[in-house]
Formats: sequence, structure tokens, C-alpha cells
Amino acid sequence: MWVDLSTVGVPTADRFEWFNEVVASELMPTALSTDQTATFRAEVAALDLGALQVSKFSYSPLRSKRTPALIRRSDPEQYQLALVTSGSEWITQRGNGSKLAAGDLVFWNSSHPWEAGVPEADGQVEAVVLQLPRSAMPLRADRLDRLLARRIPARTGMAAILARFLTSLHEEGPDCAPQDLARLAGITTDLVAACLAEHLDTPGELPAEARSRALRARIDRFIEHNLGDPELTPRAIAAHHAVSLRTLYSLYEDVDDGGVATVIRRRRLERAHQDLADPELRRHTVQSIAARRGFTSATAFSRAFREVYGVTPTQHRHEAHEALANVAARNGETGRTPRTPRPPAAP
Repeated sequence: MWVDLSTVGVPTADRFEWFNEVVASELMPTALSTDQTATFRAEVAALDLGALQVSKFSYSPLRSKRTPALIRRSDPEQYQLALVTSGSEWITQRGNGSKLAAGDLVFWNSSHPWEAGVPEADGQVEAVVLQLPRSAMPLRADRLDRLLARRIPARTGMAAILARFLTSLHEEGPDCAPQDLARLAGITTDLVAACLAEHLDTPGELPAEARSRALRARIDRFIEHNLGDPELTPRAIAAHHAVSLRTLYSLYEDVDDGGVATVIRRRRLERAHQDLADPELRRHTVQSIAARRGFTSATAFSRAFREVYGVTPTQHRHEAHEALANVAARNGETGRTPRTPRPPAAP
């Protein structure tokens, strides 16, 4: 579960000192300074994944510095990677420097001095920060040094997959069982390594197992984005990713009863199930929703839906909308029915 900490409830005069202590304990000893002590605000939450830790930070403008003296005093010997989710900040390390905005990733090393800051004009910044042991990275340290403090846009390729995964991790991680969190640590390390290898143009240096897991994550994302395409078949997926059908099926050998074809069918049904319960889509026919998710036959869709959920698509839609109406009535609400929350897509 998340361990949540906040300056709310901390006396105003003590908030910045409190944040200093939290950063030192949750990340590493760092020299922090700010001109906004009287109005400083911060929130921190941490999730333990065993050898890895993921934290989410929100804090007011400040400057931070990791000096040689602080490194000598305490060095966790970690790589750290942050996804900026709101606001902006800058960072410098080993001669590299970047200005970062929402949607950017950045990577740094606890064993080298660095400086970072949030401009006062930009206000509060939010970021998800991942800490992982340097020994866990399967790439050469001298190559990784080239990426320190460099901006990695997370809009395409493995960076986009990693960013989406980190976002899902900090949203859904607290609901995972301990054994699942341990497994997520391995997946996280593989995705980070694959992302960095892609930006170093050295994917061949990754161990075969890590390359396979990263490729599956890339294919998962491709499937998610193309569920509405009736031509989304294992053969089309293999061709798009320049792999053989045999390789594709081996990536999904843990999936019972059909491998990747089963994954496509399952995800189409899951998305259709969500769409049918969405009051904003109530004007769409069941058939149009089925087509929207890649089903070309209304009869085949209805049969598959009933096999999985035990009711017809029409029955499910009626029951979901009736449940929402009952909730609204109990709350004394009128007008528009609240939208059904949707879970984040798989990475």
C-alpha cells in the first residue's frame, strides 16, 4: 500500500524542514532551499516493490543539490527515474542539463553530484519517481552516463509505454497483492532498461528475457490502441512488429486457450463491457458498440459476451444504467448520471 505523507497538519513554519527530512529518508540526503518557506506545500506517497520503490511527489518551487559531501555521507547506489506529470523543473548532472515539462522522463545517478529546481513562476510540480539499484540495470554504466539528466520525451516508443506503466502503477499498485508487487518490480526494471536502451540505440545489449518482456509490452500497447480494427489479427501484429508468428505466440504462451488471439478477444469484450455501462454512450446501439471494438458480427459478439459475463449485452446495459440511476436517486441527484469510472489500460 501507499505510505502517504503531507504538509497538511504540519505547522507552517516547519513544513519545509519536514519536507527536507522526508526527501532524505525516502530518496537520499539532499540540500534543499526555497524562497517560499511561509507558503511551502508538499505531498509524498511511497510504494515499496521490494528492491524498487516508486514514489509520487508534489511540492512548491525549490532548488535541490546533491553534493560530493552528501554522497560521501550516504549513497544508496541507485539510478532514479522521474516522470513529470504536472508543472516543470530543470536538472543538471555530469555536464548534461534539461528543462522538463509534463510528460517528460529524466534519469539520474545517486552517486554523482547533481542540481535541480522548480522555477518559482511555474508553481507546484508533480512527479512519479522510481528508485532502482544500479546493479539491477543490465546496461553498461558508461553508456547510461550519456543519458543522465537528459530529457526523454514520453510520447512514442518504449518511453510512452514506460510512462503509461508508471502512471498505472501509482494509481493501481496499492490494490495489488504482495506477490504481485514483487513481480511488478521485475517488469518495471525491464521496461526502464528497454526504454533507455532504445534511446541509446543499443537494444541488443539487453538480456534476451528482458527484450522479450519489453516486446510484449510494446505489442500489448499496440493491441490496446487498435482494438477497433477488425483486421487486428496475430498475423497482422507479427508483421507490424517484424517478428514471426512463432515468436509472437511464444510471447503469449502463458495465456491459456489461444494465446495472443485470446488476449485480443478478451480485451475487446472488456472494453465493450465498459462501453455498454457508460451513460454517455447510451445513444449508441449495441451493434455499433460491438463494431467500435472490432466485432464484425453482432451475433458472434452477443454469444461471446454471454459466455464470459453470463448475460446478454442488452441485459448488461440495462442493469448497469439502472444501478447508476438508483445511486443517483439515493444521493438525491438530478440531471446527468455520473460516468462509470474506467480502469487504466494495460501497459
